[in-house]
Amino acid sequence: MVNVIAFDVNETLLDLRALDARFEELFGDATLRPQWFAQMLQLSFVGGLTGNYVDFGTAQRAALKMIAQRHDRPLSDEQIDRVVEGMIHLPPHPEVPDALAELAATGLTVVALTNSVQSVVEAQLSNAGIREHFDRAFSADAVAHLKPAPPPYRAVADAYQIPTADLRLVAAHSWDVSGALATGCKAAFVARPGMILSPIGAQPDIVGADVKDVVDQIIRTDS
Repeated sequence: MVNVIAFDVNETLLDLRALDARFEELFGDATLRPQWFAQMLQLSFVGGLTGNYVDFGTAQRAALKMIAQRHDRPLSDEQIDRVVEGMIHLPPHPEVPDALAELAATGLTVVALTNSVQSVVEAQLSNAGIREHFDRAFSADAVAHLKPAPPPYRAVADAYQIPTADLRLVAAHSWDVSGALATGCKAAFVARPGMILSPIGAQPDIVGADVKDVVDQIIRTDS
């Protein structure tokens, strides 16, 4: 029986397209924003695989420097900081506030689980106007292991004294869903445009086009 629903934050709940204007300003090309995010994930995951933990903020700055070097557009520290600081002012996807409110009104415990550091996730949720819908916000940084490694998912389950089987992860990232399933959690995939599930390994029992679709299915299945 699922008791806790844990939402990933970046891209799942919050819209990174709000940063496109900054990439257009710096590089003349907004399409570099998803490349930057992918590069940041790669740096974070390499750190985890090699036993050299890299927090998300450090990875974001390093990835931006790499993108700038790749395109021969050197950036100042101030320009880099402006992009990274933009992460705390991301708007929610349009359907998210009402969907979260609907889910929070059930008997299920709703939390956030992100790779961002604690101060960032708290600012993100507050600035997006959705912090009130979460019982707690968890940062993988607290266990010095980023998702999809098992410790962040286990930390949420341990905090509520439940087995991982009673925790459901909701994410728009295939790697996050795979990590949760491999740790024994249930999962739901938010199939936003361009987001595709991996055909390898266990599959989530809930897949929806957006958070509203996923929440409707969770309410029918878990509440």
